[in-house]
Amino acid sequence: MNASKKAVVVGAGFGGLALAIRLQASGMQTTLLEKRDKPGGRAYVYEDQGFVFDAGPTVITDPSCIEELFTAAGKRIEDYVEMLPVAPFYRLCWEDGSFFDYANDQEALDRQIHARNPLDVAGYQRFLAYSKAVFEEGYVKLGTIPFLSFRDMIGAGPQLARLQAWRSVYSMVSRFVRDEQLRQAFSFHSLLVGGNPFATSSIYTLIHALERRWGVWFPRGGTGALVKALVRLFEDIGGRIELNAPVARIEVNGTATGARVSGVRLEDGRLFAADAVASNADVVHTYGSLLGQHPRGVSEAASLGRKRFSNSLFVLYFGLDHHHSQLQHHTVCFGPRYRGLIDEIFKGDTLAEDFSRYLHAPCVTDPSLAPPCCGSHYVLAPVPHLGNAPIDWEVEGPLYRDRIFDYLEKRYMPGLRSQLVTSRIFTPFDFRDQLNAHVGSAFSLEPILTQSAWFRPHNRDKELANLYLVGAGTHPGAGVPGVIGSAKATAGLMIEEALA
Repeated sequence: MNASKKAVVVGAGFGGLALAIRLQASGMQTTLLEKRDKPGGRAYVYEDQGFVFDAGPTVITDPSCIEELFTAAGKRIEDYVEMLPVAPFYRLCWEDGSFFDYANDQEALDRQIHARNPLDVAGYQRFLAYSKAVFEEGYVKLGTIPFLSFRDMIGAGPQLARLQAWRSVYSMVSRFVRDEQLRQAFSFHSLLVGGNPFATSSIYTLIHALERRWGVWFPRGGTGALVKALVRLFEDIGGRIELNAPVARIEVNGTATGARVSGVRLEDGRLFAADAVASNADVVHTYGSLLGQHPRGVSEAASLGRKRFSNSLFVLYFGLDHHHSQLQHHTVCFGPRYRGLIDEIFKGDTLAEDFSRYLHAPCVTDPSLAPPCCGSHYVLAPVPHLGNAPIDWEVEGPLYRDRIFDYLEKRYMPGLRSQLVTSRIFTPFDFRDQLNAHVGSAFSLEPILTQSAWFRPHNRDKELANLYLVGAGTHPGAGVPGVIGSAKATAGLMIEEALA
C-alpha cells in the first residue's frame, strides 16, 4: 500500500481501536481522535480510593476476534494482556430464591435443567443445535461481511428464512424449552446488545452458541486493561492517538454527486487531513452534528432519527470495604416481571416501579480491582431511552440509586450500606451528553430484523465514498464481538479503496 495514504478514525471505543489497528497494520498512516481524556468509549475506566470500575462492557465472549487484531499487527496478545476464564458464565437469580448457574459444563447444565423440567433437557439440546446453526450463518459467515447493496441481503435471504429469522428470540427459545425461568435464562442475551427478546430477530440466539464455543472471559486488570493493550498495540505499530480531541466537523469537498471527505476539524481548530475518514461516534451524531453542514448529513440524520433505538441504561458503580464471597462474577437478578417489564423498558414513557439488574463483581475473578478484602461492583439496569421517557435523571437518578441499594442489601448483599466507601451513577443523560448517544440510547439502533444487515447504516456511506462507519450503529451491531466485527468489515472496504 502507498504509505502516504492517511486515515482518521473518530472515537476510540472498541470499534474505533480495532479499525485503527487494522488500518495501521495494513500500511495506512492512521490517526485516532478521542473526545474524552481516556480511550475506550463505553469501556471507560473510573478509579476512586483504590477501587477500579469498568464503566461499560465486562463480558468478553469471543477472544479469537481480539487475538486476530494482534496477529494482524504481527504481535501476540499474550505479550499485552492476560485473559482470565469466568465460571460460571452467569448466575441467574429469581425472586423466589431459585437460581441457575449458566456454565460451559453440559452435565451441570443438564442436571439443573432436569431439576426444573426433565423434558427440557432434550429441548435444550435442540435449542443449542439451532443456536449453533445460526452462529455459523449469522456470525461466522456474515458477521464481518459489509452489506452495501440489497443484493447482498437477497443473497442471505434463503438462510435467514430457513432459520426463521422473523421470529423473536423469546419465541424461538420457547419452541424448545417449556419452563418459564429457563426461557428467560436462554433469551436474556439479546438485552446485552440492546435488543428486546420479544422483538429482536432470533438470529441473536447465536450469542448462546458463541459463549458455549469460546466461553466468557475477563482481562486481568479489568476491561480497561484490554483497552490499554489495544492502544499500546496501535502505538507500537506506528499509530497516533489524540485524547481530549473533540471533533467539530468532518470536512467535505463539494456538495453534489462525487463529493468526498477531506479531513476532520477539531473544536480547537486543528485540521487532520485524510484520504479516508471513519466514525466510531454515534451514527446520528456523526451525520447530524459532524456532517450537519452538508446535505448528506442533514438528510441521513433525519432518516435515522425516525428509526427505533435501543434502550438506555442506569449504571451504579460502588466500592465496599467488604468482599461478598457469596456472589459470582456475573449475576443477572430477574425482577418479578419479565415480558411486562421489558415492554415498559422498550416502549414505556415512564420509569417502571420494578427492575431487573445485572450485577458485576469482578473481584471474584481479579481481586486487584479493589483494596485488600474489599470489592468493586457495578449494577446495570435497563431503562427507557429519553425519546420514549423524558425522565429528569438529575432528580430520579439519586432516588433510583437508593432503590437499587435497598434491593441489593435486602436480597443479595447484606450490610451493603454500612460497607459503602464510594459510589457514582451514570444515567441516560450521561449517555447523551458524554457519549453523544442519540436519545441516550446505550446500544444505538435497536437490533430488529428491519434494522439489521443491509437495513442498518452501512459500513461505507452510500454517497460520500471515502466516509465510513464502525461500531454499534453499523453492521453487524452492538456488543464487543459485534463492534470488532464491524471494524473488520469496514477495514476491508477502506484498504480496498486505498489499494485501488
